Amino acid sequence: MTAVPQSPEAAPPPEQDLAVLLRELNPELRPGSFVFTTMASVPADIDYVAVVLEEEGTTVVLPRESADAHGLAYDDVAAQITLTVRSSLAAVGLTAAVATALAGAGISCNVVAGFHHDHLFVPADRADAAMAVLRSLAPGSPAEP
Repeated sequence: MTAVPQSPEAAPPPEQDLAVLLRELNPELRPGSFVFTTMASVPADIDYVAVVLEEEGTTVVLPRESADAHGLAYDDVAAQITLTVRSSLAAVGLTAAVATALAGAGISCNVVAGFHHDHLFVPADRADAAMAVLRSLAPGSPAEP
């Protein structure tokens, strides 16, 4: 995956106020299913969403189809939900609010923060329930089933 340079003027400034972040959360369920795996290095021909370098190995988040095509082992299958509000990396409380709400519904969540947005990986079979929980975080917005 190659980085695409973007003009800083192309996007509004990132938000830090938790009340605004929750009001404008606007979660979007991405198509497909995703898995976490580990490998020594990432092959150039692999399609991935995120890479995390750890002492024990390289963690790669990728579409399930890509993992299967490369014969990679994984444990859980996840759905990806992107919080489309442009959150600042310095914002305080967003991850805690989201994780607490999802935990209250018995839904596990792995968060990957990008420069522009936070991306949540939840169990694929709980994606709709997770979306309802996230929608309920916006004041005045009814949760959708």
